Amino acid sequence: MKLEGSCHCGAVRFAVESRTPYPFMRCYCSICRKTAGGGGYAINIMGDAGTLAVEGEDNVSVYRVRLPAEAGDEQGLSPARRHFCRVCGSALWVADPGWPELVHPFASAIDTPLPVPPERVHIMLDSRAPWAEAPETGRDSHFPEYPGESIEDWHRRHGLYQ
Repeated sequence: MKLEGSCHCGAVRFAVESRTPYPFMRCYCSICRKTAGGGGYAINIMGDAGTLAVEGEDNVSVYRVRLPAEAGDEQGLSPARRHFCRVCGSALWVADPGWPELVHPFASAIDTPLPVPPERVHIMLDSRAPWAEAPETGRDSHFPEYPGESIEDWHRRHGLYQ
């Protein structure tokens, strides 16, 4: 599925092909909360990095999260690169050189109508802000940290992998 996205001000537009377009995962970690805003809906879509096309690339900046020294590189930085619009600050996508074939757009940046997932997975609940609610429905799964199932595995389990 071709996904098209943009920042709020329109300075950056992008497109990427995705075989996993269902926005099923809601992340409650402090990184997603503080860099993308809100209590979830972070990196939950996976795209083919080789298909990523960007207009307004000179308006894209990159942020690397500072981790505890033992978890990051020699400067304590995460290898993941969070791309955002330098004009309006909108979170756009994350890429990690450890998986150069993948790019993870933020569902909030996607303009293409996304399909509604049959269930939601709430992750990093141990980092959740007290005001952020993680709905308890019969269909949702909840995890204190990361689940063992990948984005691709979730889509395959539900017969939604394209």
